[in-house]
Amino acid sequence: MKPQKGLGRGLDAIFGTDAVDARLAPMSRMAEIDIADIIPNPTQPRTQFDEEALDELADSIRQLGVIQPVTVKKSDNGKYIIISGERRWRAAQRADLKSLPAYIREVDDENLHAMALVENIQRQDLNAIEIALGMQRLIDECHLTQDALSEKVGKKRSSVSNYLRLLKLPDEVQLALKEGLISMGHAKAIAGAPAEKQLHVLKRCVKKQLSVRQAEELVRTLAEPAPAPAVEEEEYPESYSRLVEQLEPVFSQDIAIKRTKSGGGKIVIGFADDTELERFIERFSQRS
Repeated sequence: MKPQKGLGRGLDAIFGTDAVDARLAPMSRMAEIDIADIIPNPTQPRTQFDEEALDELADSIRQLGVIQPVTVKKSDNGKYIIISGERRWRAAQRADLKSLPAYIREVDDENLHAMALVENIQRQDLNAIEIALGMQRLIDECHLTQDALSEKVGKKRSSVSNYLRLLKLPDEVQLALKEGLISMGHAKAIAGAPAEKQLHVLKRCVKKQLSVRQAEELVRTLAEPAPAPAVEEEEYPESYSRLVEQLEPVFSQDIAIKRTKSGGGKIVIGFADDTELERFIERFSQRS
């Protein structure tokens, strides 16, 4: 069996046993349970399930059976509450199975809730924002400090802090991260920008498809002291704006046009490194 990916030790850090192989736990046993006697956890953090993915899993179960048992806790009314594996339980119902293999765990309600939260953030299909939200719920609902949380999920304290910092970013940045428009590296760079400049950095990252390194360089540039403003603002001709629009598709950095009093001026084009300069040359070659 392949090791489970995700947030390090996860459930193993909390309960001293891996959630996938609960047979090793001293307070668990294996059993075949009627599907009708199994109920979802009312505090399950996950509320949405991909219908198409459930159908695919149901087809797999019809052919191969349930390879990985679910993990449950017996409730006072004789039903079994799912700790992990609700997706398998739903797919098994679609596959018309009458029973499921299950690990029955002895755990109190508080630890049941913690197990559900940790199991949720260990899923491989989560994005960084969803992981951060899961960590925040563990802090809020299980009364954990960041140090305690890092112990529970088997992550360094710095990693936990980086995830939680994402939740302080503007909604637009969080949405871009959830939709895959930027990576967590980009988001970390944006978090280092002044609050009033974060949306500007986001737009530059998406529009110009900046690398993480370029995003970090842009943030460093924004952190530098701004030059003294001119005594008076001069209104540039419309042709200046048209020129910038023509140049922007070729260059990925900001373009500035500086005008002298005599009517002349210069165009200033920034670049992050020699590699980007080489890309400029290639683009000009293609246009010639």
